[in-house]
Amino acid sequence: METVALYGGSFDPPHIGHEAVVKSLKKLDFIDEIIIMPTYLNPFKRSFFAPPELRLKWLKNIFSSYENVTISSYEVDKQREVPTVETIKYLKKRYANIYLVIGADNLQSLHKWQDYEELKRLVHFIIAKRDNIRVSDDFIKLNVNETISSSELRATIDTTKLPEAVAQEIAQYYKEHNAK
Repeated sequence: METVALYGGSFDPPHIGHEAVVKSLKKLDFIDEIIIMPTYLNPFKRSFFAPPELRLKWLKNIFSSYENVTISSYEVDKQREVPTVETIKYLKKRYANIYLVIGADNLQSLHKWQDYEELKRLVHFIIAKRDNIRVSDDFIKLNVNETISSSELRATIDTTKLPEAVAQEIAQYYKEHNAK
């Protein structure tokens, strides 16, 4: 496998929008494998709601039946914030071509990512369209039609927006921990 798409994020909680991104990625014939990698702690956030190991477990349960989709614990295992460029350098040892999948909501701050210029040289970006944010033609675009965010979901705990395999478990966790 030469070409991989890295889909990282907090996934706090994982929701049907994340599933929709993976389903859209699977339709791209130039991607051999999709790696889903939850952060230990997003470098732009101060904390997390659900512990990294639990988010990792949920992702494994959600995507266990998906072919050529791997859940990686690389960043969680580090037990610290891991800049994306560090993760990409790690993956470059194994994969020739790496596509980095991000949501359109990250475009505005992308230039603030650690070693952004180096990151641009190492990856091709795939942008999951979101919230009617304009995406430049310089990027590969994924049309994803889910309008949901993890922060909104923590507030509403709408199980219809959670992946069926873990919906009740996720809802119970956030209700018990009053994560908003």
